[in-house]
Amino acid sequence: MSDDKRRGPVVIDLEEEATPHVTPATAPPVPEPGLPQGAAMQRVAVMAARPRSRLARWFFAALAALVGFMLSVAAWSWVTGLLAANPVLGMIATVLVGLVLGLLLAIAAKEAWAFRRLARLDHIQRDAAAALGAQDLGLAKSVSAQMVALYAGRGELLPGLAKVKAREGDVFDADGVLGLAERELLAPLDAMAAREVEMAARQVATVTAVVPLALADVTAALTSNLRMIRRVAEIYGGRSGTLGAWRLTRSVLTHLVATGAVAVGDDLVGSVAGGGVLSRVSRRFGEGVVNGALTARVGVAAIEVCRPLPFRTVERPSVSGLVARALTGLFARAARTAWARRRDGSRARSRPRAGSARSGARGPTTPLRSRAAAPRAASCRTAPAKVRTCPAAHHARRDAP
Repeated sequence: MSDDKRRGPVVIDLEEEATPHVTPATAPPVPEPGLPQGAAMQRVAVMAARPRSRLARWFFAALAALVGFMLSVAAWSWVTGLLAANPVLGMIATVLVGLVLGLLLAIAAKEAWAFRRLARLDHIQRDAAAALGAQDLGLAKSVSAQMVALYAGRGELLPGLAKVKAREGDVFDADGVLGLAERELLAPLDAMAAREVEMAARQVATVTAVVPLALADVTAALTSNLRMIRRVAEIYGGRSGTLGAWRLTRSVLTHLVATGAVAVGDDLVGSVAGGGVLSRVSRRFGEGVVNGALTARVGVAAIEVCRPLPFRTVERPSVSGLVARALTGLFARAARTAWARRRDGSRARSRPRAGSARSGARGPTTPLRSRAAAPRAASCRTAPAKVRTCPAAHHARRDAP
């Protein structure tokens, strides 16, 4: 008994599972299956970012080599046979084949030059990241000199080039040197690239909302994004060819798929163009807004990939701002027209049929002034012609002898 009295209270600590405190502000949005999700842009992103196996690359390379070998042997046999049969026609065929081969070599040289310019941008990006990480003033000035050489022939950047050359000697840290180059050289290019992104987003949204074909929205999204990425690369100095643009598009869309940026929510487009309201008026309008927003996301990613310097002193373009400028007013008139048609149709269905005019019955929509004037007009018909005090005196004049 004494031992039991000496014992104190026993505290048993039961560790509860750590549950995060979820508030209405931090809670994830409730999924709404009825809202559009931008299926066209998601298909384009998945198709373009799909990884290719090494076996597939070897197969297509071997297939291209085989087709090229067959075409070259067939062309050689055709030209030699034509020379033996008719020398004049054989010479003409030889000249044409040589012209085609020369054009193919020119196209290949152009693609190689485009890849070289893209590699030059990649080199500047790596040097800029190294200079900012190590705060290396010499490397930062080297990056600034490379940017000045890259944009030396751009007429719209001549004032910025002059300011960079004049003020670079007064800056003694890496952040200041690269910040000066970013403000004076890249800020005008950022505005031009943002306009290209807005144009592509508007085009994709319009085609998705207007064209009812199944694959038209996917085709329009793919071509518009390819064109947009190519123009953004040209703005920043990386003039990419056809193969270079496709490689750049694959890298951009692979990054978007890896980060999950192709999944769009109603919080992105709801405050910009009323994505939820438009999806209830017309699902095609909602799909157009979402596809336009996803195109703007692809454009922002392309700007970050093609830009020689990261965003530090210049504000990064926001997706919501680009979508607002691109889609504001695009669907407003169509939405108002759709709502007006629905409203007029509901009124026409709920309105009863008016009575016959011969029986004297009036419909429920007769104005109050007409109802009050009807008995007065009837009394005027029975009054003599000399009455002129009646408001409906024209009836008296008409019935006078």
